[in-house]
Amino acid sequence: MASSAVSRRHFLETSAAAGAALATARAAGNSSGSKTIRIGIIGCNGMGRGNLDNCARHPDVAVAAVCDVWQARRKAVLEKFPQAKEYADYRDLLADKNVDAVIVATPPHWHALVAIHAAQAGKDIYLQKPMTLHLGESLAVKNAVKRHEVVCQIGTQIHAGENYRRVVEKVRAGHIGQVSGVRTFNVMNQGPAGIGKNPDTTVPQGLDWEMWLGPGPKRPYNALLAANSYNHCSFMAYSGGWTPGMAPHILDLPVWALDLGYPTMVACSGGRYIIDDDGDAPDVQEMVFQYPGCTVTWSMSTINSFGFDFGRGTPARRLGIYFFGSKATLFANYGTHEVVPEGQYFDPQTVPGADDQIAPSPGHELEWIECIKSRRQPSCSPEYHSRVDIPLVLGNLSQRLGRSIRFDPAALRIVGDDEAARLAVPEYRPPWKFPVEYLA
Repeated sequence: MASSAVSRRHFLETSAAAGAALATARAAGNSSGSKTIRIGIIGCNGMGRGNLDNCARHPDVAVAAVCDVWQARRKAVLEKFPQAKEYADYRDLLADKNVDAVIVATPPHWHALVAIHAAQAGKDIYLQKPMTLHLGESLAVKNAVKRHEVVCQIGTQIHAGENYRRVVEKVRAGHIGQVSGVRTFNVMNQGPAGIGKNPDTTVPQGLDWEMWLGPGPKRPYNALLAANSYNHCSFMAYSGGWTPGMAPHILDLPVWALDLGYPTMVACSGGRYIIDDDGDAPDVQEMVFQYPGCTVTWSMSTINSFGFDFGRGTPARRLGIYFFGSKATLFANYGTHEVVPEGQYFDPQTVPGADDQIAPSPGHELEWIECIKSRRQPSCSPEYHSRVDIPLVLGNLSQRLGRSIRFDPAALRIVGDDEAARLAVPEYRPPWKFPVEYLA
């Protein structure tokens, strides 16, 4: 990238000053010193565009900046928001004092670093899931958001749905009794050919492929990898596979309903057994998360779509969450749930009361906007969402090492395994550096 050295120097020189200026403005009343919250987007494909459209519906929001390493993608967003400034390098956008908050919707391998740099620059953050791909990144994002006092929402938008709220109410009210086990899953069938193969390594005009790769490993351009977030999940180094791709939405429900902390042990078995495409992600994974008094499991398949109570037969993407209680079983997906009583142990009169009720969400993005105005953290802040994110990144690390991982929930560190602890902190490809100062 021709402008890399200049952009990096410019970002370092201006981010601290911009962060201080925003802090002063917030002390006076709100994030920008005015009623309008000026938003920038970093990553203009897929979900990021949907997030931006939802934010733009708020009367106090103005779209101020658009950034993507692919010219065609940022131009498509600029057609809808022509007043916004155009950037090819996210560091230049973060240095823009006319931007108060950012949507980070880059490929997943960029999420942590862009979010940390945004926090350093004093920008409030809507960070698409997966929050991170490594334990070190999870801790660094959480600590950076807290240290720089920015408002951050992780983009698990299903958390805002009504069905999840009704499930949480019932579980917390004791409707199904004491829960000692939870099973979660996401399955589909891509067929043995997976996402296919594409030998063409010609970088399209207008795409900065070196910047797209960023801190990830160097590799030739691949049109399948670059296409969209669905395809990203087939490439481990840039997404962590389908577990980080979908499990944040699904594991969120038991973490929320049971108020789970961090697990004490994580184990994963799986592999790439059938699919033969350009990717390298597992087509099967089974994870176990041990908590005090409760065991949670996660199943993922991209080669078989049998969905238990949620469908079978014709291949489709299916997901579910099963709560096994002492009085009943409750199973749910995004939009529905059902309770199966355990005979005489079930008491239908044990239902959520007024104190158990969870108010409707205004919408995941709009909640973030309102929290920017009030300077409180939203429901899926990194402080909360790290309890969803950390089990998943530890699960991938467990599969990589071929053994279970012990974790200290109080100290937030891997115990008894020096190799696992070392590999939990990623090494970024130069000139990018992992911000180790946010591990403490």
